[in-house]
This record gives sequence, C-alpha cells and structure tokens, in this order.
Amino acid sequence: MADPRFIKETDVLAGLDERPNLMELTPGEFEGLITNLFARMGLETKLTQASRDGGVDCVAYDVRPIFGGKVVIQAKRYKNTVGVSAVRDLFGTMQNEGATKGILVTTSGYGQASHDFANGKPLELIDGQNLLYLLQEHANLEAKIEPPDDWVDPAPPV
Repeated sequence: MADPRFIKETDVLAGLDERPNLMELTPGEFEGLITNLFARMGLETKLTQASRDGGVDCVAYDVRPIFGGKVVIQAKRYKNTVGVSAVRDLFGTMQNEGATKGILVTTSGYGQASHDFANGKPLELIDGQNLLYLLQEHANLEAKIEPPDDWVDPAPPV
C-alpha cells in the first residue's frame, strides 16, 4: 500500500450538503468522493495525486481471498458519453499496474463501443445512474447530476 502517488484522503461524503449536485464538485473533490464511496463499500482505498498519477485516480484493495486483489479506479465527471478510448486506457493502466480489476466511474454514460470493448474483460463501467444508486445504497447520500448548460467536458489526453 506504499506508493508515492498516494495522498492524504479527505472525507468528501461528510462535507456534502443535502442532495448535492456532483457536477459542482471540483475534480479533486469528485475523485475523493469516489474514493470515499469505495471505502464505504468495504475496500481499502488510496487516493492518488492529481497529476502524474499514471491514469489512476484511486487504488483500492479487495482483501477477500480468491476474489480480491488490486483494483484501479478512474473517475470521469462528464456531461457527454465517455469514449471507448478511456475504457481502453483504463485496461492498459490496469495491466501496467498489475491490477485484477479496473473500474471506470462517470456522471454520464458509455456508448456501445465502450461496452463491447469491456465485455469479457475484468472491467466495470459505472454510469451516472448507477453512481447515484451506489451513493444512496452505501453512503446514504441522495445526490443529483445536473451539468450547467455551459459545461465542457475535459479534453482527453493526447
């Protein structure tokens, strides 16, 4: 669990108002929220630094024998559909990290090409609706996802 990319985590969940809009969180707060969520789901989590994180926003460890292992998590606070390139990147990162699973979490959704690529691979694609469900189920947080009209998704790295 020692990695120079790990940073001190904050409890983003505890600081949120009632019915928060996830699109109003900063990128760092959103990554912290996802890290907090997976911790509440029973994984040992570590948040990574914002830059030079190797494509990993959070590293989680499932300590269960046989089923467990290292999980790399990428968080995308997007309005538009997440492209298949992000799913491919996560799969490559997962292999590079020696992880047993990769999870991509977004406030939006995924296209068919993303689902086709992830099919049969140890990848989980969590869309906005499933994220809201997980926050309600595991953190007792009723959140919403309402991007402002002028929202622009970050450009994918080149």
